[in-house]
Amino acid sequence: MSAKHSYVALMMNVISRGLVAASRSDEEIRREFSGFRPGYRFAMTVYPSGPGFVLRIADGGYVEPDAERSQAPDLVIRFKHIEHAFLVLSFQEGTARAFANDRMVADGNVSDAIRLVRCLNRMEKLILPKLVATRAVKDYGKVPLVSKLLRGSRIYGRVAASFVTGK
Repeated sequence: MSAKHSYVALMMNVISRGLVAASRSDEEIRREFSGFRPGYRFAMTVYPSGPGFVLRIADGGYVEPDAERSQAPDLVIRFKHIEHAFLVLSFQEGTARAFANDRMVADGNVSDAIRLVRCLNRMEKLILPKLVATRAVKDYGKVPLVSKLLRGSRIYGRVAASFVTGK
């Protein structure tokens, strides 16, 4: 396995755990996820066979890992190549730019994909340093420092705990 493949696999793991943690730590992200029906499943992966993750929406806009692989997700965000995933996940190219450059596709409802990207962008703004986040998201906007530190630390804490507990 190449170093890029290993990095993308690690980042997919961090992003999935980050989305789970962010849905419990940030009201704006939870509100966005509440727009999906409970049981809605979404995935992010690299064509043709991974790495990636599948998550499920629970009641109240919370996100949970979804180990049930027998049912197809409602939405799949798919990078066309590991190199494309590496560009985005190493913050050399933002998600919106990757879509525009045809490096990734959304299999499912486009408005659902946009909602998911908003959640990803919000999470990135909260957990990444501003210098990195401005490269990752199209519009950084205003994120008060105190809010960024409090919510970001909660997300990081939950992600770290999920690695320790394996959940």
